[in-house]
Amino acid sequence: METKQSKQRRPHTGLWLLLVAAVALETIACIQYFYSRAVIRNQAVYRAKAELRAAELEINVATAEMEAAAKMLAMMAEHNLSEPRAIYGCTQTLLETLPNVESAGVAFIADYYPQQGRWYEICSSRIPAADSVPAKIYTRQIGSASHDYLQAEWFHSGLTRDSAWWSEPYMDEVGAQKMVVSCSYPVYDPQGKVVAVACIDFSLYRLSRVSQYLQVYKDSYYTIASPSGTDIVGKPDTIPGRKYLVLDETIDATGWHLTVIIPEDILFADLNKIGLYVTIMMLVSLALLIFIMYRSAKNIRSLVALHTQQERMEGELEIAQTIQNAMLPKVFPPFADRPDLNIFGMVQPAKEIGGDLYDFYVRHNKLFFCVGDVSGKGVPASLVMATIRSLFRSTTAHSEQPNLICAEINNTIAEQNDQNMFITLFLGVLDLETGELMYCNAGHNAPLLLGSPRFSIRDIEVLPNLPIGVMPGFEYTAQSLQLQRGETLFLYTDGLTEAENKDHAQYGEQRMHDALAQTARLRPQEIVEALQSSVGQFVGDAPQSDDLTMLAIRYQHPAIVMRNDIQQIPTLAEWVEQLVVPAELNMPVNLALEEIVSNVMLYAYPGRNDGKVFVEYTEDENDNCRRMIFTVSDTGIPFDPTQKDEVDTSLSADERPIGGLGIHLVRQLMDEIHYERLGDKNILTLVKYVPRNR
Repeated sequence: METKQSKQRRPHTGLWLLLVAAVALETIACIQYFYSRAVIRNQAVYRAKAELRAAELEINVATAEMEAAAKMLAMMAEHNLSEPRAIYGCTQTLLETLPNVESAGVAFIADYYPQQGRWYEICSSRIPAADSVPAKIYTRQIGSASHDYLQAEWFHSGLTRDSAWWSEPYMDEVGAQKMVVSCSYPVYDPQGKVVAVACIDFSLYRLSRVSQYLQVYKDSYYTIASPSGTDIVGKPDTIPGRKYLVLDETIDATGWHLTVIIPEDILFADLNKIGLYVTIMMLVSLALLIFIMYRSAKNIRSLVALHTQQERMEGELEIAQTIQNAMLPKVFPPFADRPDLNIFGMVQPAKEIGGDLYDFYVRHNKLFFCVGDVSGKGVPASLVMATIRSLFRSTTAHSEQPNLICAEINNTIAEQNDQNMFITLFLGVLDLETGELMYCNAGHNAPLLLGSPRFSIRDIEVLPNLPIGVMPGFEYTAQSLQLQRGETLFLYTDGLTEAENKDHAQYGEQRMHDALAQTARLRPQEIVEALQSSVGQFVGDAPQSDDLTMLAIRYQHPAIVMRNDIQQIPTLAEWVEQLVVPAELNMPVNLALEEIVSNVMLYAYPGRNDGKVFVEYTEDENDNCRRMIFTVSDTGIPFDPTQKDEVDTSLSADERPIGGLGIHLVRQLMDEIHYERLGDKNILTLVKYVPRNR
């Protein structure tokens, strides 16, 4: 039987439970908030440092070029000291050679050439094009009492230094006529005495390109300042009382300071918003606890909490999926101006978000690409995937060695790998001029090479490097491979070969090879879609067991574009000679193409000399032979040469009608000829068969 004292004690017990629950929730929320804040801050630091290094590299390249230009101008002046008028040619030649130089000048000490007066400074300036006036270089002697360079900082410092010296930013009213920094270098006479200063003016506008690195976040600030603190590019617009994350680097050659300033309220805006929502939700939950305690409905409390958590997770997963999809290239074909490259890729996560990734871009006529697979699935794997993609972009911005790129990514991931997750990664750099593929495989599946012209499938040889994140300091080894025009590189994750049907049988490598064998004449997008369809049919209704990623890269034959000028015909012969195999077909193919192209040049553009002729090459094969396909197109007047009647060669030359022999020759030399008019283009397709035994 309950006593009165026990009845009185029960409300107090409930209040204590409520207080403990509230304190526990607040503690958990604070821990989550500060942990998330630390993670966001660390990621921002890593990202900003990577971008600062990229910007530093960009500026080092620019300043090194200017210092070399100043030294070159000084050497040219030293060789022409005996002839003061020759200095005009020195500064003129330098500006014509180096397009990034705004102005160049050589300033001599007072009265060095008595006949020229006290001041003698030869300056060449670049005058940009305006309206119908073309760009030009203006060279003149600018030294005078009104322009007393003898008092200028760059002149005094150039006289006293034995190496390159960079000035503070200033407005050059006479030379470049814009805000510049000057790089000075001393000029010596044969006796070793400094008699002049060579000066190169570098426009601050040319440094604006580094903003692509320093603008880390949309509302962050950046600045490049001289050693004295003068702003060169950008200007910090800080507000008193506002907290900022500040990171900087120093350029060794010039002493300039690169600074990235990120407002903490911008950096943590989303986190603070979520914190507010969490606080509100906690207060609501506390109210529910009170209500549930007095109503003794514990089952209702559990259902409400579960439903709230599920909705929040679904919303967060949907946002994460959108963000993750935005990171992957999704415009195909990706490079409209690269006829020698065709790429298609796809990611099919097993859950709402996954840990597979692929990425690619072209820099300095080289294709940088990667395919990776993060251990695990879901949100943790997706976060690592986003980090790897960001590191790939930032690291390849200043390195072209796949093994060094993998090593840098590995060290960054391994330092913060508290969850012991690892990533298999294949990373390649394809030289689009030579076809040389440099690659590094970090524990990933070996890619396949789909050969050409005779279709074949083979695995690329890969070394057993460790996956990313396993061990910091691991030295990765790069390999190389020569790609031929027409070959396709097929990369995939183990979600393809290890896909399981309802009987737990795996798709396997043999099925993958068999499916690829049916894609001999398909483009990369069709290859990937064919494999996706094949594995989908195999799996059927079984749930997807792992993330699936595929990437196909075809290194194609480039086209040739010729002006409407018959003198261009020899370049066609050189192009054909590089493509046609076997060699004995070189002459008939070349004769046929020369006949068609020369007719286009002579008749397609009457009264015009601005037309162009395009010739493209592709190839395919069937069970009997390989087909070499040449497509000739132009935007001239409509004309179908295939409508010409067959020439009766039994008639004498006097009896035969004029014309028709050219297309007759082409019909004899080629196996197929087709014409179509698409839009404003004439398109003529020529096909030559190559039997399989050749």
